[in-house]
Amino acid sequence: MSNDAFDVFASEQVITCRDDDLGLRAVIAIDDTTLGPGFGGTRWRPYASQAAAVAEAQRLAAAMTLKHALAELPYGGAKSVIMAEGPLPDEGSEERTALMRRFGEFVSRTAGTYIPGVDMGTLVSDMQVIRESGARAFCADADPGPYTATGAYAAMRAAVRHELDRDMAGVRVAVQGAGHVGANLARFAAEDGAQVLIADVDAERARQVADSIGGAVVDPDAVLLSDCDVLAPCAVARVITGEVVPQLRCRIISGAANDTLDRPEVADDLKARGITFVPDFIANAGGVLQVHAGEVGWSDLELDAALQRIGTRVAEVLAEAEETDATPIAASLARAVRRLAGQA
Repeated sequence: MSNDAFDVFASEQVITCRDDDLGLRAVIAIDDTTLGPGFGGTRWRPYASQAAAVAEAQRLAAAMTLKHALAELPYGGAKSVIMAEGPLPDEGSEERTALMRRFGEFVSRTAGTYIPGVDMGTLVSDMQVIRESGARAFCADADPGPYTATGAYAAMRAAVRHELDRDMAGVRVAVQGAGHVGANLARFAAEDGAQVLIADVDAERARQVADSIGGAVVDPDAVLLSDCDVLAPCAVARVITGEVVPQLRCRIISGAANDTLDRPEVADDLKARGITFVPDFIANAGGVLQVHAGEVGWSDLELDAALQRIGTRVAEVLAEAEETDATPIAASLARAVRRLAGQA
């Protein structure tokens, strides 16, 4: 496993997939299979270049390695991307089915080393087509949003206990993104007495969520700089940049978005400012836990216990970071390395 997502040799294996008749251009990146087959969703969207598609596949695959290792799941890290040219074909259309069937044939050539799942641009029905083509694919049809939010909220509570030494009552939480995950996270916090601010590019959606929980709406362009105890990014990636850090007015960053930091050095910038950052690849593992639960037949109680253990891991990582004067990211990476080496 490597942290250099732009090194073509960062992954165990990178596979390019091409079919000129269907216009298929896809990349499968298998980052690390130490703990099991590489599991990671199939992302279908436009890319600026072929190199950008390869880089994203590798970067996301490496994040999945960390996510699975820290969630104690029997999977390695992998990801695939399909390059889109224009709008995506409609669900169930001949064009979409043919492309997914062909992509499934490429997946089947990995002989189970790569297991795809739903991601941006893909659907449960796409995974079913991949399965029908002879490949293994995870086809959980439950909305992962509530499960991701449950785990992310367990992470947030743990961070608040560690940093502020209190429960959530009266804590001021600013949530960026009012989609399924952000809305549920906001609701959980409000139910525990937090003062919730919520922002979304869809102003009406933000208003509806705020009204339903007794929260307040914040302009999406201003939410990152809100005066709050906890900033919870639950929308787009890489929103915490080196330029943003000096302007932040929060004590904790703990959300559900992937790739919250735009580059690794920002973790050091946050530490220097005394802002506690909960690594996103720990906090947002609820979705993969829910998929695994469906595959192995966990009960609802078993799944909920696994989601709550996300909070336990966050507490352990933050304590280790404090004891070693490291960033939470560095402490998480050290923990993942131990797990991959069979030492934890």
